[in-house]
Amino acid sequence: MKTTQKLHEMGQSLWLDNITRGLLNSGTLRRYIQEFSVTGLTSNPTIFDHAIKNSHDYDDAISRKLREGWVGETMFFELALEDLRQAADLFRPIHDQTNRVDGWVSLEVSPLLAHDTAGTLDAAKELHARAGRPNLFIKIPGTKEGLPAIEEAIFAGVPVNVTLLFSREQYVAAAEAYLRGIERRIAAGLKPDVGSVASMFISRWDVAVTGKAPENLRNQLGIAIAKRTYKAYRTLIDSPRWQQILNAGARPQRLLWASTGTKDPAASDLLYIKALAAPFTVNTMPEGTLNALADHGELEGILPAHGGDCEEVLARFAEAGIDIDALAVQLQDEGAKSFVKSWKELMACIASKSEALNMAV
Repeated sequence: MKTTQKLHEMGQSLWLDNITRGLLNSGTLRRYIQEFSVTGLTSNPTIFDHAIKNSHDYDDAISRKLREGWVGETMFFELALEDLRQAADLFRPIHDQTNRVDGWVSLEVSPLLAHDTAGTLDAAKELHARAGRPNLFIKIPGTKEGLPAIEEAIFAGVPVNVTLLFSREQYVAAAEAYLRGIERRIAAGLKPDVGSVASMFISRWDVAVTGKAPENLRNQLGIAIAKRTYKAYRTLIDSPRWQQILNAGARPQRLLWASTGTKDPAASDLLYIKALAAPFTVNTMPEGTLNALADHGELEGILPAHGGDCEEVLARFAEAGIDIDALAVQLQDEGAKSFVKSWKELMACIASKSEALNMAV
């Protein structure tokens, strides 16, 4: 039995953090579902930028959309929705079989809206309606301005993947925004079953402290932050407030591990996968990491609900002068800026492709 299947049977969902038209048309994604127990998929602007820039798979679609009058951002969302609808259809049997717990794909609102509450909410509603698929999450950043948009989107019945979360505190704020949205639906007599995941970014912590912390703490910060957050997740789910909405028919917002590809070439390529095995969570991983897990992965146990040694490890980082709270804010801000940079590169890529294809006509 492949380790991917063992992890799935243990209760963790394996999602692919990638989408390309080639991945869909070649049957590779279908194979990952059948052979590697992949049950969902996430996307972001960088993934689409690379997919469009590094292949000709989108050329015909771009040419057709140019003739139809699509340009820039509106063209991108048409291209992305074509891919994600196809992926959503592949995952739809899983979505139905798990009673809508699993089998999701994700599309991000424009990163330019990261600090625009009203704009984010409007975009989330529009994109979800245009997608026309029940198993499509709209990704909304867990920034200060994103939190009210998350609450309103959930209240409006839009499934949300909360992105750009880096700490326990940021996760709890996102979970409470989701909870408020569900409580309002219950009070309004609406069905409380609106899906959501909260995406914690892991590896960027270790990148951020490389060369700034003692060598014996190398590659330990991201995992310690994840353990601390997992403890908060389990505590929230067991709280009376959550039990009350669950009794009314709601679901817990699942915790998702993101940015789980190893960045340190000297570390195991499965560092974060092995450390973050936990039931009722999601791990969305790059394609290379997924293949490595299927090829030579081994599980080392389940993440402890009480967080294990996370506080001791985090205390050692504090002793080394690492301000965890300040770094969490910095990482979220840098993450938002990085997404904007990727978005602008994506728009430039589409403009360049459009110009080249126009000239070739």
